[in-house]
Amino acid sequence: MADTRTKTLPVLPLHNGVIGPQMVVTIAAESPEARRAADDAAAKADSRVLLVPRVDGAYARVGTVAVIEQDGDLPNGQRALVVRGLERAVLGSGRSDLGDALWVDIEPVDGGVVSNPEVDRLVREYRATVEAVLEHRGARQLAEAITQLNDPSAVADLALYSPDLDFSQKVEVLETLDVEARLRRVLGWMKEVLADLSVRDELRRNLEEEVGKEQREAVLRRQMAAIQKELGDAEDGEGLVARYRAQLEDSGAPEAVRAEIQKELDKLARTPAQNPEHGWIVAWLDTIFELPWGTRVEDDLDLGHAREVLDADHAGLEKVKERIIEYIAVRRLRAERGVGSGDGEPAGRSGQGTIIALVGPPGVGKTSLGASIARALGRPFARVALGGVRDEAEVRGHRRTYVGARPGRFVRALTEAGAMNPVLLLDEVDKVGSDWRGDPSSALLEVLDPAQNHTFRDHYLEVDLDLSDVVFIATANQLETVPAPLLDRLEIIGLEGYIDDEKVAIARHHLLPRLLERTGIREGEVVVTDEALRAVVVDHTREAGVRELERQLNRVIQKLATRLATDAPESVVVDEAMVTELLGKPRFREEVAERTSSPGVATGLAVTGVGGGILFIEATAMDGDPGLTLTGQLGDVMKESAEIARSYVRANKATLGLEDDAVDTKRLHVHVPAGATPKDGPSAGVTMTTALVSLLSGRPVKPTVGMTGEVTLQGKVLPIGGVRQKLLAAHRAGLTEVVIPARNEPDLDDVPEGVREDLTIHLASDVRDVIGIALS
Repeated sequence: MADTRTKTLPVLPLHNGVIGPQMVVTIAAESPEARRAADDAAAKADSRVLLVPRVDGAYARVGTVAVIEQDGDLPNGQRALVVRGLERAVLGSGRSDLGDALWVDIEPVDGGVVSNPEVDRLVREYRATVEAVLEHRGARQLAEAITQLNDPSAVADLALYSPDLDFSQKVEVLETLDVEARLRRVLGWMKEVLADLSVRDELRRNLEEEVGKEQREAVLRRQMAAIQKELGDAEDGEGLVARYRAQLEDSGAPEAVRAEIQKELDKLARTPAQNPEHGWIVAWLDTIFELPWGTRVEDDLDLGHAREVLDADHAGLEKVKERIIEYIAVRRLRAERGVGSGDGEPAGRSGQGTIIALVGPPGVGKTSLGASIARALGRPFARVALGGVRDEAEVRGHRRTYVGARPGRFVRALTEAGAMNPVLLLDEVDKVGSDWRGDPSSALLEVLDPAQNHTFRDHYLEVDLDLSDVVFIATANQLETVPAPLLDRLEIIGLEGYIDDEKVAIARHHLLPRLLERTGIREGEVVVTDEALRAVVVDHTREAGVRELERQLNRVIQKLATRLATDAPESVVVDEAMVTELLGKPRFREEVAERTSSPGVATGLAVTGVGGGILFIEATAMDGDPGLTLTGQLGDVMKESAEIARSYVRANKATLGLEDDAVDTKRLHVHVPAGATPKDGPSAGVTMTTALVSLLSGRPVKPTVGMTGEVTLQGKVLPIGGVRQKLLAAHRAGLTEVVIPARNEPDLDDVPEGVREDLTIHLASDVRDVIGIALS
């Protein structure tokens, strides 16, 4: 321990560094405070001074007692001090009566050697870590020098020399008086530094290896070229350019495109094979020559053939098929009468002018319907999957300057189709996203606009592509997520779902034959009755499409395949009873009667992303503050519908025959089950009103009745959307009566005739009509 002859010393502030015990450092006395401290130290403190770091204007709580060994001027005239650190000292109270500088009382810290097994272990580990850091930096001699240090405190203070620690970390080292804690702290920091250096060294080695590999490859390529030339097998630059020029003559590309290709060929002829740009040009030429520039397929515009194809591929969907036949008929008339082929319409603008969008729940056949349209027209078919696409470059392509650049999905689809006028299916257009990489839906605007897509420009190719003769068909599950400008370019054709008879027909003519062939079952080995198919449809599926139906039928066929493989019966007949044996008890049952047996529960009809469905509105009353509680994860619009229903009931309780004042004095609670599913929309207004009237009057709702419609404060029933989906859902759920707004009567034309015959459809313009029909 150094001998400190005084307990009060002048303070010399340090702004940029930290000086610890045993360190000898030259510092510039730039500030007046430093010069006053040096003068006071020489005159009154035996040349001793307290070196204290200043962090953000405040002094550290620990400083270093140091002796000024030299005091002189630098060559530039700046006063400088050579100081040697002696020991740590904790700052006490300040004094201003001892000299011109700031003096403080200090408490020296015992710097004696601390030794215990844990400290010795930390010293060894820290010394090894520092040695590794120095070796990474090529300072092997310094690494050998630190092995001479034995004092744990001095070993820990090595961190004060490290350029990897910032000013605040070094102050923290100085202020950590406990040697073991100081060793742990600096050991953690040095391990982080070592890890960072190791990663940097690895990256440098990898880069050097990569550069060396590229250099070796370049040498080998030159040697290989020389060998091939000697053997007469080489296609030199001139041969490659000549081959591309021959492809250009046969490509059938437009003149503007041919001019761009010619420019790239001229550039290729001047570019050495070792130049990276040579590979970029070759890749671009290969891509552009893969496009079927001169290939166009003649349309098959036979309407009878088109109808046969659609009927063979899809059961039901009559409205959709009619619209597609109309679409093909328009194309036929345009072709026969020369519309768009010179009658004042610019060249390249002979496209169909209409983009069809097939919208409906999953599993109703949107994608397969697009393939059927291609087959009916006799055109090649390609699918462009847009679900989850967030990068605009997926549509427009990447610029050629980027590594790994390639054309967009539309160029790749044309190459895949092998013709410039295919049917392109834009699948899941409602699931296109957007982020910092761009907005793909905005790029789709040009593709789907008949006024612009004859000059579509892909960023990779940088030539005009005529997409006006491509038949675009988009698919979506819902329209709410499709941007309005994009939606404006689409003609919507709804596929709301199938009735049970259509599902049975689809299973009989499409699903079963495919599943039997897939499992290797021969014709006649398995016979499935219509009753069995209907049992699978009704008791084991509840969907708008047929995907779950196919999964359940696949389970049946696989179980039967197991029997045929083990028991080897001649044939198996699947009837309704065997369906229960194979698939278990029915998964769905008619629950409307059970759920609506008590007053306060009404059956509503709704539309979701997977088609139509029924939902139950439950209401109850309890003691408490008058008001309304809503549960079931309801959206703002649905909450407002509940408030309107309560207000209407309160205002018209006499007209509705409600003698009890519960609506004014009780706490009402309205709940929509399936609370994990978000719900919103105004069409549950009449259902909520009916549930409240049922609760307050004590009259249950008929179990056979479902309803939908928006209600106003005057009790008017306003029109809603999704009538076809809702009535199909009511039919699937076993309801026999449905109440809809009177103004939705024109929408009944879209409902299948069989469903209209099975349901008694009531048209209501006032909520009192709904209540009269619904309550027992």
